[in-house]
Amino acid sequence: MEPQPVIQIENIRKTYFMLAGQVNALKGVTISVTRGEMVAVMGPSGSGKSTLLNIIGYLDRTSEGSYLLDGIDVSGMSRDQLAAIRNRKIGFIFQGFNLLSRTSALVNVQLPLLYAAEGPAAKKELDRRALEALSWVGLDKYSHPGGQQQRVAIARALVNNPSLILADEPTGALDTRTSLEVIDVIQKLNKEKNITVVMVTHEPQIARYCQRIIRVRDGRIQENEKVDSPGVAARDLKEMPEVED
Repeated sequence: MEPQPVIQIENIRKTYFMLAGQVNALKGVTISVTRGEMVAVMGPSGSGKSTLLNIIGYLDRTSEGSYLLDGIDVSGMSRDQLAAIRNRKIGFIFQGFNLLSRTSALVNVQLPLLYAAEGPAAKKELDRRALEALSWVGLDKYSHPGGQQQRVAIARALVNNPSLILADEPTGALDTRTSLEVIDVIQKLNKEKNITVVMVTHEPQIARYCQRIIRVRDGRIQENEKVDSPGVAARDLKEMPEVED
């Protein structure tokens, strides 16, 4: 049985109208991502990769073309309907992580759930789900987001049990070991929970941990390359030399 596509994008175009003139950010992009894939999106600044990620995550709308997520066509939906689907089906790992610095890991992870929580029973369920997500990434409710912000951000993306995780430069500005630790957790989510991952990165060595690399340039798909032997972050971490104080 063929894997079912989570993402089906057909000939999407995105045009922005600026004071300086018209900007064609995407120019007829067609891609399909099947359930359980881990895909990297690469491209230079201004290529359209961030616009593509925003459209996949319902943070922006297409100007033309169609987009189906889990077979659902969202083209005619209201903002509230889009927000409800986004909150249920998609987890986000933002560049810079966007955590509340003076708030506990538990509360940071709960943020995607807070608007739906009503009453003591709902609060208990909210706590349970947040603790489960933190445990999955190796943290607990007493962890402070300042020292483990990458794992807290991943737990927050995981808390709604999404079918799709979108990661925007999740290893940007991190050292090699920390980058591998982040990719290790994301790979485990992908393999053990069968969560589809689409990750924007500018680092070729990070992209090689994915099963496929989509290269975007000037608003078009330039290459769509299958990675024959994706890297395994857990193995590479074991092979790294210990850092001496």
